Amino acid sequence: MTTIKAQLSGFELETRYEAAADPVGKSHFHALWLLSSGYEVDEVAEILSFSPRWVRALIKRYNEGGAEALGDQRIHNGTRPTILTPEALAALKERIKTPPDDGGLWTGPKIARWFAKFHGLQSVHDQRGWDALIAIGYSIQQPRPRHPDAATEEDRAALKKNFRPRLPRRGAGIRARPSKSGRWMNTASV
Repeated sequence: MTTIKAQLSGFELETRYEAAADPVGKSHFHALWLLSSGYEVDEVAEILSFSPRWVRALIKRYNEGGAEALGDQRIHNGTRPTILTPEALAALKERIKTPPDDGGLWTGPKIARWFAKFHGLQSVHDQRGWDALIAIGYSIQQPRPRHPDAATEEDRAALKKNFRPRLPRRGAGIRARPSKSGRWMNTASV
């Protein structure tokens, strides 16, 4: 059995598991919490869809570096961004103030194509476009007016222009099919 050092109690591991915002860190604390609760390495690996080797690597990482060694450590890998550079993100903030070349709305794939042109690359994966939109805090969503008086006259005129009254429904909304077994019977009177 592989043992974990008691740097954090089982309760503290559970608390960190439940409170973790980073999904990678959440799964790491989940694994250690299960191990501190008495589960074996193979059981934890099966529950969390990890390999037993990875669970042992997490134990080693935790025993040597503590809770700070858990979670997504890629930020410490010593490289700088090549696509989502600060200069590219600043240029993107300016570019999205105008519509895309093909019209419509800005999307992740359109941003990725823009990044490819910006960096002189053949292509950039669509996911980098979505990541860039998140990084600059861009959203096409706009808040609705909180009060009818907050709407401008133009907004009111547009609403009146596009308004169509609902037509009243005729008859019952759902009609019963005739019985295939014969005459209809009321079961309440039987």
